[in-house]
Amino acid sequence: MSGAHEFSLLFIELGLVIVGLAVLARIANRWGFSAIPLYLIAGLAFGNGGIRPLNLSESFIHTGAEIGVLLLLFMLGLEYSAGELKRNLRQALPAGALDFLANFTPGLLVGLALGWKLLPAVFLGGVTWVSSSGIIARVLGELKRMNNPETGMVLSILVLEDLEMAVYLPLVGVLLLGGGPARMFSSVALALCVVAVVLFAAVRYGGIFSRMALHHSDEIVLLTIFGLVLLVAGIAERFQVSAAIAAFIVGIALSGPLAEQSHRVISPLRDLFAATFFFFFGLEINPGSITPVAGLALGLGLISAVTKIGTGYFAGKRIGLQPRESLRAGAVLIAHGEFSIVIAGLATRIEPEIAPLSAAYVLFLAVLGPLVARFVK
Repeated sequence: MSGAHEFSLLFIELGLVIVGLAVLARIANRWGFSAIPLYLIAGLAFGNGGIRPLNLSESFIHTGAEIGVLLLLFMLGLEYSAGELKRNLRQALPAGALDFLANFTPGLLVGLALGWKLLPAVFLGGVTWVSSSGIIARVLGELKRMNNPETGMVLSILVLEDLEMAVYLPLVGVLLLGGGPARMFSSVALALCVVAVVLFAAVRYGGIFSRMALHHSDEIVLLTIFGLVLLVAGIAERFQVSAAIAAFIVGIALSGPLAEQSHRVISPLRDLFAATFFFFFGLEINPGSITPVAGLALGLGLISAVTKIGTGYFAGKRIGLQPRESLRAGAVLIAHGEFSIVIAGLATRIEPEIAPLSAAYVLFLAVLGPLVARFVK
C-alpha cells in the first residue's frame, strides 16, 4: 500500500503543478505578456528552500524538461529550410564573432576580478556568452514573430552559438579532467564531425525522408517524428554535441506536407514539456543562495543585456534591417538559460561560488529577456 500511496501523492502533486502552470498561462495571456517568468518564479517558490518544497520525482521532471528544450528547437527548425540556414549562417558570421567577444569577455573579467583562477573565469565567460535557445524559441512563438525580418538572423546567431558549444564544451571538459592537447583536439574534432554528418544527412536526404515518413494518420506521424527527434538528439549527446542543435537540424530536414503535419501534432507536446522545463529550472534554484550574490548577478546581467542588444543591433544593421527591427533582434537575445546552467554545473567542482552566481544571473535574464522583447515592438 505504501507504494500506491506514494504514487497517488506524486500524481496529485504533478496534477497540481500542471493545473497551476495552466492558471499562470491564463494570467499571462490575459495581460498580454510571456508566461515564462511566471513559470520560473513558480519553480523558485516550490523548489528546495522555497515557501513549499514539493517532493516530485526529480528524474521524471528533469527528463520532461529536457524533452521540452528539444521540442522547442525542433519546432524552430521546421520554420527554415536548409538553404535558408546556409544563407543566414554566412550572413551571421561577423555578428557571431561580435557576440562571442562582447558577451564572453564580461564574464571572464568578472571571474578574474573575483580572484578566481583562469579556468573558472573561462566557465563564467561561457555562462554570460550563450543565449537561451529554448526561451527565445518560446518568446518568438508567443509574440508571433516567426516571420519577422529579424528572426532569421536571430536564429542564425543562436545556431552559431550552439555550433560553437560543440567546440567549447568538449574543450573545457577535457581541461577539467586535466587532458593534454592531443585529447582536446580529438574531443573537439569528434564533436565537429558529428555535427557535420547530421547536417549533411539533413540537407542531402531530408526531402527523401519527408516523403517516406508522410502518412495520413497523425498518430503514426507523431510517433515517427517524436521518436526521431529523441534518437538523433541522444546520439548527438553521446558524442558531446548539443542535443538541442541536433533537434534543430531534424526540424530543418523535414519539408513540405510532413513539416506542416509535424507542426500541428507536435505543438501540444512542445507546450506541455516546455512549461515543465521552465518550472523545473526555477525548481532547481535555492532562493537562499541567491541573496549574497544578487547585486553582482544584477550588475552582470545588465551588462549582458546591453551587449546582447548591441550584438543584435549590429547584426541587423549589417544586413540592412531597420533600426526598430535590429533593436527587436537584440532584445530577444537577452534571455539566458539552459546552456548557462549546464556550463555552471560543470564548473562547480573547481569553483563552488559559480553556481549561485550563475543561477541568480540566469534567473534575472530569463525574466528580463521576455519582458524587454515584449516591450520593444
